[in-house]
Order: sequence, then structure tokens, then C-alpha cells
Amino acid sequence: MSGPDGGDETETARPGPATDDSRAGTSATDEELVEGWVSARLREEFPRLRLRYLEVEATEGRTGRSVRRRLRVMSDRFTGGKAVNMRLEPVPSAFRTFYRQVGIDPDQRRPAAEEVAVRRMQEGAYLSRGRVGDALTIAVAETGVPVLAFDAAALTGPLGLRLSRREELLGEEGRSLTGGEIVVADARRAVAVLFVDQSAKTSVGRGTERIALAAVGVEGVPTISIEEALWTAAEALVER
Repeated sequence: MSGPDGGDETETARPGPATDDSRAGTSATDEELVEGWVSARLREEFPRLRLRYLEVEATEGRTGRSVRRRLRVMSDRFTGGKAVNMRLEPVPSAFRTFYRQVGIDPDQRRPAAEEVAVRRMQEGAYLSRGRVGDALTIAVAETGVPVLAFDAAALTGPLGLRLSRREELLGEEGRSLTGGEIVVADARRAVAVLFVDQSAKTSVGRGTERIALAAVGVEGVPTISIEEALWTAAEALVER
């Protein structure tokens, strides 16, 4: 149960391979999608809130030629009408609804799919931002589902979702949390505040050799969209 400090209890669902993964054998990775845990308190309030993740052997660096070509093709296909109407599409709309439910104004802090679309309009193209940044851009642009990237070696135990504790430090040494924010956490600490920011301590860096990709689903987001976002990001990471 939640304690007086505003914290949240630990996992209620045992992490393990996702049950409906239809992409086994992809060239991106031999790892299976893993179902993250969700605390009982969060599950009670948001029954459809879920997290899935996978790991892939990949490093940060310059984006490969094929991925840069893919970004150019995506840029050419993108239209102003798509940007204007994006918030009406089912998946982006579901994230906007969830933002409001948790006290985030989606017009002030845009959901990731909308942010990527606006950036494309402002810059005139999907500009390359490195191997990891480009993989995450492609994933959210094509599926509407945002993907987080962590240095897998910096994580301890399985990933899941819980509420932050009052004065808990993001990543144990980052900013102080107010308590009650939904966080992505490993067995030791909060590694990201959902849809806001993540710990520098567990972020992908120059020394990263294995990357953990995580995606969160909310009410109205099909499981297949979450999985497709993860596989899309994983495949982009290993394309050359």
C-alpha cells in the first residue's frame, strides 16, 4: 500500500515475456518483449496502463545511411494536414486524454508524436540526431507511441511503473521528485518521470553497448502499436 510519504507499493505483475509477440525472429534482436510490472495502486486507477520493453545490442553514434534515407522518405511523405489532424488520430488522442488524467496539459507539453510532427514542420525535415535519437523519432512518427532508451547495463532488475516517493531523487542523484508522479523504475530507483524526463545516470551514452527500449501503453492504445514501436526502434538501431 501507499505509505505516508506518498510512495507506492512495488510490482503486482511478474515480469516476463509478452504473450502475444508476433515478431519473434526479427533481425533486430533475439530478445523477447518483456511485460513490465505495474504497481497495484496504478493498476487500480489505470487498468490499461502497461509497459513493455526489450534489449538490443547497439551503441550511440552516427546514423547509418539506410536510416538517413528512411528519414528523408518520411519527410517527403509528411504533410501539413497530417500535423494539424494528428491529435484526432486514435493513438495520439489516447495519449492526450491520459496526459489530462495525470495533470499534464497536452497543449503545453505536447505528446511525443505531436512534438515530432511540429519539429518536422519547423525544420522542414526529420533531421538526423544520432543513431538513438533517429530510431526513437522513426518509432513515434510511424506508430504514435513514444519509446524510451536506457543504458541496459545501468539498470537493476526488471522495469515497471509506480508512483514516486516524496523527495525521491530521479536516478538517485538527479532532481528531487514531489511524490505521486508516475515513474518508470527498475528494482532500485526511478529512472524516468513518465512523459517528462529521464535520469542522466541511466541514459544512453558513449560507453553504452546494450540498449533497453521501453514503451508505455494507455487506454485506447492497442498492444500491437506498443510492440510495433519497440520493434521499429530496435530495427532502426541496428540498420546501417
